[in-house]
Amino acid sequence: MTSLTPGTGGGAVTSNLRIGLVGFGEVGQVLAADLAARGVRDVVAWDRLFRVAGSPPARAAGTAAGLRAGSGLGEALAGRTLVISAVTAAECLAVAREAAASIAPGTYYLDVNSVSPATKVAAAAAIDGAGGRFVEAAVMSPIGPKRSASPMLLGGPHAEAFGELAAALGLSGARHFAAVVGRASAAKMCRSVVVKGMEALLAESLLAARSYGVEASVLASLGDLLPAADWEQRAIYMMSRSVQHGLRRAEEMREVAKTVADAGIEPWMSSACAERQQWAAACAPLDAGLLLPDFLDAVLRRPTVAPEDPA
Repeated sequence: MTSLTPGTGGGAVTSNLRIGLVGFGEVGQVLAADLAARGVRDVVAWDRLFRVAGSPPARAAGTAAGLRAGSGLGEALAGRTLVISAVTAAECLAVAREAAASIAPGTYYLDVNSVSPATKVAAAAAIDGAGGRFVEAAVMSPIGPKRSASPMLLGGPHAEAFGELAAALGLSGARHFAAVVGRASAAKMCRSVVVKGMEALLAESLLAARSYGVEASVLASLGDLLPAADWEQRAIYMMSRSVQHGLRRAEEMREVAKTVADAGIEPWMSSACAERQQWAAACAPLDAGLLLPDFLDAVLRRPTVAPEDPA
């Protein structure tokens, strides 16, 4: 593993890094591109959809700079300084347990998956039990706008020591949050109750409103309650994200429901949100450039496709 010495330049650190990237969906692709831009040249990625010729992850991996697509998880772990797990919520624990069988002692394992505290604790137990160094990461915003600089809460006994490497990797929004695993994910999951819940609420409200021909009045009234620059564009953005990533969001919201239930609270809202996100995943892809009435009409017609197989 790479030894980090205080005061070492970021370029010197990154040039020696050997990174394994597990999961090549939206987050994995952003991280791969940003790592390449920072001079990291030894990145091996693995995604189970690499086996599917022509799948979005396989196509993206074929054009990513400085990236080698591995033939399996073992190749993405072998001789790595750092392993980044960016899979779907449903795969987080299974991947950690499989990785534990071949992770090298002392290797950092950065888990950026959106799962419940209990799931993170179980994943950490698998990695740390195998001699790895598990670092919990909770990404507290969409990954697109700020990319690797997105706000990120780091947790666990190895999180503070990981800080220097995080800075060298360009994770400038990362900060040490807790010395125990689970607290960072609790913050992420409780945030998702609102953020993913807002997506589901907007969809249900505006689709019904469109059926009655009153969607413009509903949006106008929302401006009084929650001021926003453009509620119409915000609604289209949120709903289009649900259509594009609904299956992954549904998995996350089931983890959110688990988080809420573990706190002794009935997760009525979070469970319902998971169902709405699952429903959105069955919609055919939509043009986010449509005007809101046309966008809503397209969703109401609901030409369906097989839900995405999440990367």
